[in-house]
Amino acid sequence: MIPIADESPRGYRPYVNYALITLNILVYFFWQQHTQSFIYTYGLVPAKFFSLDYQPFATFTIFTSMFMHGGLGHLFGNMLYLYIFGDNIEYTLGHGRYLLFYLTVGVAAALLQTFLAPNSTIPMVGASGAISGVLGAYLLKFPRNRISILIFIFFFIDIIHVPAVFVLSLWFIFQLFNGWLSLIPGLQGGVAWFAHIGGFAAGFTLIKFFEPRKRWQVWL
Repeated sequence: MIPIADESPRGYRPYVNYALITLNILVYFFWQQHTQSFIYTYGLVPAKFFSLDYQPFATFTIFTSMFMHGGLGHLFGNMLYLYIFGDNIEYTLGHGRYLLFYLTVGVAAALLQTFLAPNSTIPMVGASGAISGVLGAYLLKFPRNRISILIFIFFFIDIIHVPAVFVLSLWFIFQLFNGWLSLIPGLQGGVAWFAHIGGFAAGFTLIKFFEPRKRWQVWL
């Protein structure tokens, strides 16, 4: 199942969401692919992040890692979800609050994953944690929105329309299941499942704290 569209606010321009998508694409194509050391320099390495030998830049990588991706498929999937679901949350919060919200849930996602594997020397990269936070917020604010889903069953292809509560709840259950599997020795894999879980929970919980009290505060 691949989400391809949702019910978006008409006439609204989610400038911050567009900027985030653009920045992720630029980082991948113009910087990340030019050197193999880029990921180890700007990715979040838990062992460095929690090192007793304090390194300011290692701490800063909790932000830079959000704009890096492990491959073209990783980038495309993340940007597709951000494009579909992010505009509604930016409309709800306003441009500035949306950016702050995005970075906050991204940090929360990365922290949960690094706390569970503090000695790991494998760089964490990707916008998945922050985007998971957007999904969590979307579930709380727009559970009845219809999501257009592209489905493949052997040679049969169709588009169905289902409530967001179904799509996002199923997505979160999938993350929980895979997160549980990753705790089993030998089944860790290369996906930071708990970053997805942490980001989703943070987004679902924090969206109310970021909402403006008045609708005219769209730029704050």
